[in-house]
Amino acid sequence: MAEIKYEVTAKYGVLSTSKSGWTKEVRSISWNDKEAKFDIREWAPGDEKMGKGITLSTEEMRELKKILNGLDL
Repeated sequence: MAEIKYEVTAKYGVLSTSKSGWTKEVRSISWNDKEAKFDIREWAPGDEKMGKGITLSTEEMRELKKILNGLDL
C-alpha cells in the first residue's frame, strides 16, 4: 500500500477539544503533492496522529458557507 503524503499549508482554527486533548480543526492540506484543499478532522496533541475527516474544494467550502449562513442557529 502506497504511503499517503500530506503537508499542512494553513491552520484556520479549532472547532473543539476533547477530554483526551484531540482537537477538531479546520486546516488547508495538500495531499500527495496536489493542490491544497480545506480539511476538517481531529488531530492528536502534537499532530502525532489524525482521525478520519472531510476534505473540501474551495467551491465546496463556498457552498458550505452559504448553507451555514442560512441556518438559524
